[in-house]
Amino acid sequence: MRFFLDCILLLPLLLVFSLESLLKLFIPKKRKSVTGEIVLITGAGHGIGRLTAYEFAKLKTKLVLWDINKVKTEVGDVGILINNAGVVYTSDLFATQDPQIEKTFEVNVLAHFWTTKAFLPAMMSNNHGHIVTVASAAGHTVVPYLMAYCSSKFAAVGFHQALTAELNAYEKTGIKTSCLCPNFINTGFIKNPSTKLWPVLETDEVARSLIDGILTNKKMIFVPSYLNIFLN
Repeated sequence: MRFFLDCILLLPLLLVFSLESLLKLFIPKKRKSVTGEIVLITGAGHGIGRLTAYEFAKLKTKLVLWDINKVKTEVGDVGILINNAGVVYTSDLFATQDPQIEKTFEVNVLAHFWTTKAFLPAMMSNNHGHIVTVASAAGHTVVPYLMAYCSSKFAAVGFHQALTAELNAYEKTGIKTSCLCPNFINTGFIKNPSTKLWPVLETDEVARSLIDGILTNKKMIFVPSYLNIFLN
């Protein structure tokens, strides 16, 4: 009975999603060129970061790929910064160790500050660039046994919104910002991810949505896109 009710609730969402997809076929958004841009992606060795790197390679960009064991080097003026690195621990508040809580915030939030502070000055000087914050649908709603993760992703969404407002205050209209907020992704970080209403996503679908959002300067990128109705 519960499954039947859930299916009924999904019907209007699927209708909206289908209509949105149909409209995109006839009214495609203008996509900017990123040829020759230096794109720096953190957490590029796995999941979304790796697939996003493949997609940007097709667009003839110059890629700088960072993972946990890579070191910062002189690469020139980075035009697109994708703060993608993330960690997750699936346990309740008391079972989550203090070092795990600290690492969650260091990787999922604080790293965004350090990379942005490193590359934003050149972007501001040129009034050109794009900063991407990879957050999560869990940055808009909570999930049991992911307290540290959800809290860090709420902070990441706040970072994106505050950065966007600050760039507007500086009148740096040439610097764009995007925040990626996908549902659970089949990356291997969470074993057997599942939700009652939302589908589990594959990394290639999320990467394509991210690229499309960057090229069309979309500020909040929900995957699936109909999450926007509930979470934005």
